[in-house]
Amino acid sequence: MDQTILMGILIPFIGTAAGAGCVFFMKHNLSRTVERALMGFASGVMVAASIWSLLIPAMEQCVEMGKMAFLPSVIGFWIGILFLLFLDSVTPHLHLNSEEAEGPHSRLKKTTMMVLAVTLHNIPEGMAVGVVYAGYRSGSALITAGGALALALGIAIQNFPEGAIISMPLHAEGKSKAEAFGLGVLSGAVEPIGALLTILASKAITPFMPYFLSFAAGAMLYVVVEELIPEMSEGEHSNIGVLMFALGFTLMMTLDVALG
Repeated sequence: MDQTILMGILIPFIGTAAGAGCVFFMKHNLSRTVERALMGFASGVMVAASIWSLLIPAMEQCVEMGKMAFLPSVIGFWIGILFLLFLDSVTPHLHLNSEEAEGPHSRLKKTTMMVLAVTLHNIPEGMAVGVVYAGYRSGSALITAGGALALALGIAIQNFPEGAIISMPLHAEGKSKAEAFGLGVLSGAVEPIGALLTILASKAITPFMPYFLSFAAGAMLYVVVEELIPEMSEGEHSNIGVLMFALGFTLMMTLDVALG
């Protein structure tokens, strides 16, 4: 496999691992304000990536459909939403700062369900990177190496705080720093695995690329609306989450336009 593609699909995972490594250097758990800021930033990156790196390219590939060019994107988007809704309902998981688990009843430990929550979150991100690099590899999806790299870098940037958000609370719950780091890294392992599988299937999915691009966008936006924004807004009112959302959005938009 092209080294450029291999590095591209590993970049988001490296971001998660680096963030999880914060547990070795930070003595205290993240403050609620910092958590809100990081959630807002991650939300902004994911929303911008869904629009500029996924939905717009999906519609551009269907220009020959004229006024109906939106249709594959709408279909793929809804499949992505429903797919994540299904995973959310069949997987026991526990969100940050929550005491009540979601999904089917389970006897899993609290820390395990926290890791599962972040893993669910990372699935659409890995798929998004894989779909974009599959489009680049096929050479027929109007996706450049720079555009694919922009998405990988954007997700890696927002994965860094997410790695810290999972490892720090796990350490606070009683896990050793090494265990918390390992679980944080494990939560991000689904990204390169999902991306690699998608790329290996690139020949099969290329004819349906607009559907897969918008599918990834729908799955990512499900995570933003269902998980990140509610967690960003919990508790006493604060504008930090909104400001960091704007920062994440503009950073990802800039990366996509500058590198794409």
